[in-house]
Order: sequence, then C-alpha cells, then structure tokens
Amino acid sequence: MKPLQEIMHNDETYYMNTFGKRNPVAFTHGEGMKLFDTEGKPYLDFFAGIAVNSLGYHHPALTKTIQQQAEKVLHTSSVFYIEQQARLAKLLVTNSCADRVFFCNSGAEANEGAIKLARKYFWNKGEQRPEFITLQSSFHGRTLATVSATGQEKYQKPYAPLVEKFIHVPINDIEAFRAQASKKTAAVMLELIQGESGVHPIDSAYLTEIRNICDEKGILLIFDEVQTGVGRTGKLFCYENYGVEPDIFTLAKGLGGGVPVGALLAKEPFCAFEPGDHGTTFGGNPLSCACGICVIQELLENGLIENAEKTGSYFQSALKNISSPLIAEVRGMGLMIGVEMTAGIGKTVQKLLQEKGILAGAVGDKILRLVPPLIITEKEVDIFVTNLTAVLAEVEKGA
Repeated sequence: MKPLQEIMHNDETYYMNTFGKRNPVAFTHGEGMKLFDTEGKPYLDFFAGIAVNSLGYHHPALTKTIQQQAEKVLHTSSVFYIEQQARLAKLLVTNSCADRVFFCNSGAEANEGAIKLARKYFWNKGEQRPEFITLQSSFHGRTLATVSATGQEKYQKPYAPLVEKFIHVPINDIEAFRAQASKKTAAVMLELIQGESGVHPIDSAYLTEIRNICDEKGILLIFDEVQTGVGRTGKLFCYENYGVEPDIFTLAKGLGGGVPVGALLAKEPFCAFEPGDHGTTFGGNPLSCACGICVIQELLENGLIENAEKTGSYFQSALKNISSPLIAEVRGMGLMIGVEMTAGIGKTVQKLLQEKGILAGAVGDKILRLVPPLIITEKEVDIFVTNLTAVLAEVEKGA
C-alpha cells in the first residue's frame, strides 16, 4: 500500500470525520512557500493552513525557536510564572491598544473568553446585559457559545437550543444595528473581514458609527481578529486600517506560525477577570509563547507587515487584470483576498489549480480564498496568476 493510500485508509477507518471528503493529498514537509506531498510533488501554498502558517514552512527563526525550546521545557503550568508568556504579553501590549493579555489555544477559545469577559464586566457593575450583537454570515468558532455567536444557521442547527442571547444583523447596515443596540446589549462582536463567508470587509464608515453607538450606550466593542490579525492585512492588527480601536480583541491562527496559540486582549477598564474566573491548562505554555514571540518579532523587524501590504496590493491588482468573464469580483485587504466567480465553479477551479501544484482555499462553490504565508513574493504571485488564468480559460472552454 502506497503511503497516501495507507494514510487515507487509517483516516477513514479510525478518525471521527467532521470535515467531509478531504482532498486526496498528504504533505510530508515544506520549505518557504512550498509543500511537498507523499509522492514528492511540490505545491505553492496560497492557503497557509487557513491563514495559520504566517512564516511559511521550515522558517529558520521559527524552526530554531522550536528546537531550542523543546530542549528546555514544553509545559509547566500557570501555577508558576512563565517567562515566555510574560514576554509575549509585553510584546503584544506594547504594539497594540490593549493593556493586558490572556493566552489560550485557539481562536474559538479566545472568542469564548471575550464573551465571558464582557459578561463578567457587567456582572461586576451590577448591570443586567444578557445580549450580544454579531453579524449575519459571521464565523466565530465551534464551541457552543461561539457557534451561537456565528451568524450562519448551517453551523447551528444540530446544537439547539443555543446559548442565549445572540442577535445577528446584516453586515454594513447601520440602521439594523442601531435598532438592536440597547441597554440590554453587553457587546457587539465583529470580524473586520468576514473570512468564512467569502472575504467581505466591513465598511469604514459603518465601523466608525458602531464605535460611536457603543460609546453612547455603554456597549463593549469586540473585534474578532483571529484571521485578520498578526500582519495578515498589511498592519499588525486589522483595526489599524480603520482607525477604530476595540475594547477587547482576539487573536489566534497566524500568531504561533503553526503552533497552536490564541490570545484575548483588552483595555484595562475591561479586564474584569479575577483569579478563578477563567483558566486554561495548555494556553500560554513556554513552547507556544516562544513561537508567538518569534512570529511577532519577524513581522516587526524583518518587513513582513510591509510585505503583506505591498505584495497584497500587487496580488489584488494582478487578479483584477485577469481578462476572464468568470471573475465577478476581487476583494480583500493585504494578503486576505477573495476571488468571486460568476458561476458555481469555485471548487472546480480549486481542484484544477491543485493539479497544477497550486493550493488555494474555496468558500462554497463560488469563491477562492487566498491567505498565503506573509513571506510571499511578487514572483510567486505571478505564478499563481498565470496558472489561474490558464485554469479559467480551460473551464470557459469546457463550458
């Protein structure tokens, strides 16, 4: 049995499948922007493990960090002080609007923590504020509370009754938001770019007005930056593109460069947790925080944030210049890009690109989601555009 066949057999026999039919490929190693499968075939990766592998593969600084930390200690416990945790907290606070950080393992945990923090804040004040506002078509995670926050029925149906009370309003509709915002609202939680529904950015004027309404009504403003944070959009944090600061925000995905780590950040007045209110076993351990330090330092010191802005702009321009009736729209920010097709050919295009050694994400059957490592160059963008142009011509001809 070939290696891939054996992997597929074991997966289909023993794994509890929650992902549906996987792409028939498994990777053994990577280098830079490239991944190599079990047959040795190289692929240029424009998906980065869903915006996780911010430094690409086998990055020398991150690899060295993991090796050195593994030789020392992987995990102790939050019962004790953790040097790497304290250093990463300082690094994030000194480069953001936040005053304190809590570390966890994932984006869902970070968002769950943000929901709890908002509730605890108002509990401390003696106010009854049971409601949260989130957006339709949003995605905030897979825990019961974050599924409830997610504005997509397909993720919620099997888990009713959901956690109360999350009200979902349309993106960029300020009157719909205003109609729901009240003295019962604890917080509004927003993705600045909705990734899982097809890369839809929030309008700047809309976000500014939400901030104003929150200030007027005493509502907390939470940004879910799980996917948009850590340099992805050409700023260290996406909110910097809008000039609007949150009260609380969350990070994960690219923060550890592939090692699981999430973060909940807040301004001092909203740091309502006290000892015993929240916790974690693995979150903020020496390994994950050492990797977070490495990633943030690489972004700040080696031009990767600027590269995301510059190469992202180049990428979007190149995609918009493709002459094909099958492309309806190119949208996004930095290196978070959606390419919407005029017909339901997204999965077909994704499959044909993979056959050519190009990895891309697909949202539904209309949209390509491109979230490559932040080390990408214009040369690699050109390779993608050339291959996408060829694939679209092939699809158009076949139609």
